[in-house]
Amino acid sequence: MLLKRKHGEEHPYWPAGPFKIRLPFIHYRWEIPETIQALVMFVVAMGMIPLLEQYLGLPYNVALAFVVVCGVGFMLPTLLGVPFVPGWITPAIPVVLLFVGEYEAGPDAIRALVALQLVVAFIFLFMAVTRLGTKLVDNIPNSIKAGILLGAGIAAISGEISAGGRLHSTPLSLGIGGLVTVYVLFSLSFRDWTEKHRWAKLIASYGMVPGMLLTMFIGWGVTEYPLPEVEWGVNVPDFASIWAYLPFSVGFPGIELLAAAIPTAIIAYIIAFGDIIVGQSLIKRVDHLRPDEKIEVNVDRVHLVTGIRNVIHALLAPYPGLAGPLFTGAMATIAERYRYGRKAMDTIYSGASVFWIVGFIALFMLPLVTLFKPVLPIALSITLLITGYLCIAVAVEQIDNATSMGVAGVMGVVLATHGAAWGLGVGLVMFFMVEYRGRKKASEDAEEPIHVEDNMPVDKDEDETAASKS
Repeated sequence: MLLKRKHGEEHPYWPAGPFKIRLPFIHYRWEIPETIQALVMFVVAMGMIPLLEQYLGLPYNVALAFVVVCGVGFMLPTLLGVPFVPGWITPAIPVVLLFVGEYEAGPDAIRALVALQLVVAFIFLFMAVTRLGTKLVDNIPNSIKAGILLGAGIAAISGEISAGGRLHSTPLSLGIGGLVTVYVLFSLSFRDWTEKHRWAKLIASYGMVPGMLLTMFIGWGVTEYPLPEVEWGVNVPDFASIWAYLPFSVGFPGIELLAAAIPTAIIAYIIAFGDIIVGQSLIKRVDHLRPDEKIEVNVDRVHLVTGIRNVIHALLAPYPGLAGPLFTGAMATIAERYRYGRKAMDTIYSGASVFWIVGFIALFMLPLVTLFKPVLPIALSITLLITGYLCIAVAVEQIDNATSMGVAGVMGVVLATHGAAWGLGVGLVMFFMVEYRGRKKASEDAEEPIHVEDNMPVDKDEDETAASKS
């Protein structure tokens, strides 16, 4: 029997220490839109296969087994009480590949990635146990938060659109498909259509899927990607051979390798910290529209579960994407559908949970796996582009005055061009030199309005009225 929620309360759960367990058909209903969306979007998880083959030297079927392990990790957060759709630390992937690429593909690269993932896991678990994660999220200045998000967003987009990026090599499919995806997810005019037309609301409920499918069909049509060879049956990853590519066989990293991984791990955590901020912002955007459910975002629990997932990866499937707290594109889609009320989505946990449960099942559906195999780079590219857009959009929401915007902008540019460590350092220096006015003035800074050219404060009511008229 499905456990029902009283109006205005937190959704029912089984307490288990620091976790809150919720299961399908017991605590929440099955969501059809997320089921259909996941049957396409699971290809995002498979997008890691080319990187596993290239940088770790894994055969395709062993790489697929690694993806299955990742799929188990994707289902853990919502099961344990985190209201986010989990993903990779996506904007950190270029930095991770730079570190792993210094080692020869095979045992050396695997040990390097294991070292990195263990250090990342330690950081997350340390922040969870000491509860520094919550303090960091609550107390870090808004300009620093925004700078992290701006830098991550710029890095994610610039990597795709620069020379040598996937948009540069497949401009028609990714260009058109990417624009359609952004339009469906974020356009104000399309949102107006969803209020008036049922067909538009139906398209919006599937989030990234329409744009993803359009990208694939264009890619096949203009031969930017090869046509698939669809096979029938059950997909069986090579679990029998996976042991040969794990640290139990290739050896665990030594102290020197663990030390070498620390800077990259710190960068990855900084970016993941930005993902947590994005996740909180996406929840806040819709939480006030749904007084029927109280959503708890426990930052310490987010850190704890993410740390556990990274430990699982380090031991059973070292992963260039690492284990991150948020799949931004999917979370934005689910949050958007959640805002339409309890009939559309009973609880945030039903949408977020069903998405990756179906995504995990789809990994064993051979027709789907072989259909999407030639277009795996598309899923990664669309994800990076959407992640970049949302990071930048949420970064702007963190800012409420011109001084903070300046600090965040400089920090974001440095982070995107010179790495997260430099970006954070420059951001902190800029904050204390330019913005910080002491504890007594700290609260006043948050109320300082952005000034226009004539140095007059912007009237927020007039600004909102003008925006609605436009």
